[in-house]
Amino acid sequence: MGRKKLINPMKQCKALLVICSISFLFFSCHWGSGLPHKVTYTEHVAPVLYKHCTYCHRTGGPAHFPLENYSQAKKYATAIAFAVKERLMPPWPADPHYTEFIGQRVLKESEIALIEEWISDGMLEGPKDKMPAMPDYPEGSMLGKPDLVLPVVPHYREANSSDAFLLVKVPFELPESVFVSTIEFVPGNYKAVHHVNGDLIRYEWDKKTNVFEGELSTDMKTDSTILLAYEKLGLPNDDGSYPELQKSVVNYLPGVTAQRYPEGIGGYILPRKGAFLLNDLHYGPVNEPLYDSSKINLFFSKIPPRRPVMEFQLGTFGIAPVLPDLVIPPGEIKHVYSKYTIPRDISILTVNPHMHLIGKSFKAYALKPNGDTIRLISIPRWDFNWQYFYTFPKPVKIPAGSTIVAEGVYDNTSQNHNNPFSPPRLITDKNGSMKATDEMFQFIVTWLPYEEGDENLSLEFPANDYLQ
Repeated sequence: MGRKKLINPMKQCKALLVICSISFLFFSCHWGSGLPHKVTYTEHVAPVLYKHCTYCHRTGGPAHFPLENYSQAKKYATAIAFAVKERLMPPWPADPHYTEFIGQRVLKESEIALIEEWISDGMLEGPKDKMPAMPDYPEGSMLGKPDLVLPVVPHYREANSSDAFLLVKVPFELPESVFVSTIEFVPGNYKAVHHVNGDLIRYEWDKKTNVFEGELSTDMKTDSTILLAYEKLGLPNDDGSYPELQKSVVNYLPGVTAQRYPEGIGGYILPRKGAFLLNDLHYGPVNEPLYDSSKINLFFSKIPPRRPVMEFQLGTFGIAPVLPDLVIPPGEIKHVYSKYTIPRDISILTVNPHMHLIGKSFKAYALKPNGDTIRLISIPRWDFNWQYFYTFPKPVKIPAGSTIVAEGVYDNTSQNHNNPFSPPRLITDKNGSMKATDEMFQFIVTWLPYEEGDENLSLEFPANDYLQ
């Protein structure tokens, strides 16, 4: 019988340490980062997509493809991973570390890691009984079910067509005047519609017999004067006079969701007879034939607008000029600004920066009389395709004597892949041209006269809970 070989305790300990180290390295990519051992679609990825992506990426939504189920997510998995890693999706140009806004969609690093690990693990579907329920999104709206839908006259766009600017009338007649909390413009084709600025025509009941007379649209380029266009649309009263015009009640820009405030803030009183005048429905150039059938959604309210909102803008068409002039030579990066000193205390609700294709960055802030800075918004990487109305969680008080400053940077070099011209050429505002290939610089501010306690007033709208 041979002698039993003794095992050196130190060597045994070292062997165990090696095994433990290997095991730790194998599993640390999951355990150390807080990721599940096995990432699946139903358990981990679907909740992220439903929270941040299907708001747009759904059947009938504005995105080009849906992400509602496993097969769709698997098909676009590589593109999804790239887009979220580069912070291209979900689209939220504003820097969340500078200021926060209602409804901002910014993925956590852990959520991005989940998507990347899911792909690395082989894009497993996971247990079907773990699949979350699809959010209940409204059909034909980004806000909810409207109380009234007004169709906009359809428009056909031929392939390789240039910019078109239409003046469009959307008439209505109601049994009685109503309070409206929100007016939402919904493009019929998101590829075709670039922007809309719309006003409200308020007719007195006995001064206009038929609000539906006249044409529904006219090309702004074909009319020699604006009055000729108005007559063509049948806008004057029966006696030839003109009705009251309430400015800027319905607007749209790429990516925009209509502003909706708590009851009593903002809103409109809709007359029994009236019309929405889309004074520049802008269709951008398209490479394929497109058909657009847009609409206006109205959300009624039982509460009258106690505090009507107001608006001003800096820059192009605004109360303060762009300095220096918005002239960007080819091959140059140019800095511009616009500033305005407010004469009274105000509460800012929403801000909307606006630039065109060669915009590079945008920042706005207020300088108080004592020199303190109030941050408003910073967009370090401008994206022409996403131009939101950014609403603060609570009104931001700007004291009288403060100066609101907006700063912009334009990149008219060949390194800018968004430059519409190759090689670059001189780009200006052309006296306020709205063509996408020209430029604009605007900072639009929606505000209220300040009231005591505004700083503690929530601007969240309960019906928008599913958007968060």
